[in-house]
Parts: sequence; C-alpha cells; structure tokens
Amino acid sequence: MPIDAGTETAGEIRISAKAAGRIATLVANEGDPALMFRIAVSGGGCSGFQYGFSLDDQCRDDDRVFENGGVRVIVDEMSLELIRGSEIDYVDELIGAYFAVKNPNATATCGCGSSFSV
Repeated sequence: MPIDAGTETAGEIRISAKAAGRIATLVANEGDPALMFRIAVSGGGCSGFQYGFSLDDQCRDDDRVFENGGVRVIVDEMSLELIRGSEIDYVDELIGAYFAVKNPNATATCGCGSSFSV
C-alpha cells in the first residue's frame, strides 16, 4: 500500500517538494509515466555505504512505495532499514544540483554527501 511520504509518518521517509518536482521532471523527460524513482543503499563509498538513485518501472516484492506530489519513490526493505526517518531533498547550488538524503541514522558522511556510515 502506498504511503504519503509528504506527511510525517513515524519511521518512514519523507520526500521534499523540491525532490518531488525534480523527480516529476525526470519522469516526464523519459516519457514513461510508469517510472518510479528508486533509492538503493549499497556497500562502498568513502564512508561504508553509498546512496544510489535510478528510474525504474518495476516494483519488487520487497519494495516499499512512498508518494508525494504524484511521484513515486521506491526503496527496498534492506535499504529502508538504513535510511528510515530520512528526508529526500533536491539541492540546486552554484557547485551543482543533486539529490540529498538527510539521514538521521548516519553517524558520519563524506564531504560529497553520497556515502555514509551508521
């Protein structure tokens, strides 16, 4: 069952309005409204774990679906354990634009913000 991640849902993830807007743009550019934004955590990076972002048209048995602003974000159960309580945001600065995970479970992050440790 989809969860509205735009509201405060204890123990889940939130998707900022900026992130939802950018995801909607990416999906529209691909021309496939069935696409969802996948967030996956894998081992690696300079801090132990790293975030991965992609567009996906498949929802697996162990995926959780979060929605905000008409966009769907999917996270597998294993990754969700590491990012539970996080906010997914989109940052557009002079140095570049990127998706950022504000992860309360991270005890350390790298300078670029794409990897973390718990």
